Parts: sequence; structure tokens; C-alpha cells
Amino acid sequence: QVQLVESGGGSVQAGGSLRLSCIISGYIDSFRCMTWFRQDAGKEREGVASIYTGDGTPYYAHSVKGRFTIDVDNPSHTLYLQMDALKPEDSATYYCAAQPTYSGSLCSAMAALDFRYWGQGTQVSVSA
Repeated sequence: QVQLVESGGGSVQAGGSLRLSCIISGYIDSFRCMTWFRQDAGKEREGVASIYTGDGTPYYAHSVKGRFTIDVDNPSHTLYLQMDALKPEDSATYYCAAQPTYSGSLCSAMAALDFRYWGQGTQVSVSA
């Protein structure tokens, strides 16, 4: 059974940093696309950062590019999101998601409907 468990959320002031982790148990070898999404109250779930582990290519939403970094530790099946220079508009519940694929295009699209496996989310609050 596949399970994704996020951790690392919290409350910080604007300009601060957080590092989110997502441990994937029951890992499937074809989990080549792993993505961080976020959702704030009343808004649609949006893709933040994605990584295609087939070749290590990361993808970022325009709103976080240059501030967030996604990476993965393959031996431990752990996905990370380093968030720097946080802004109040980054406040949301952050979810990790994984999808078996052999195509990097699924990662670049970061469309929530394409992902079958999800974590429960971790809350991030950034105060001004």
C-alpha cells in the first residue's frame, strides 16, 4: 500500500524559510514524477514544484521560481521542498503527490488530476 506523509510545515515570518519533507512508503519504482501542490482556502489546488526522477529535471511554478527548491533522496524515497524568502501569499496547505510515469511532460504540467497518490498535507503560515 502506498502512503505519502508530509512534515515540516509551520508558522514563519515573511522572509523566513521552511523545509518540507514527504516520505513515500510502498514506493513504486515507476514513481518518476513527484510534485508539491498547495491549496489555500477557497482556491484551487496548484502545482508548486515537480521533479521527474527519470532525468532529475525540476519544474517550478512562476510564483516560486528562484525561492523554492525541490529535490529527492531516492534511497530513502523522500521528497523535499526547500522554501526560502517566504511571502504571506505562500500560506497554504502543502501536499506531496506521486504518479507512475515514464514521461517528463506529466511533471511539467503539474495538473492535480493527473496524480493518483497524495499525502494528507502540512500547513504553512507566513505572517507579514
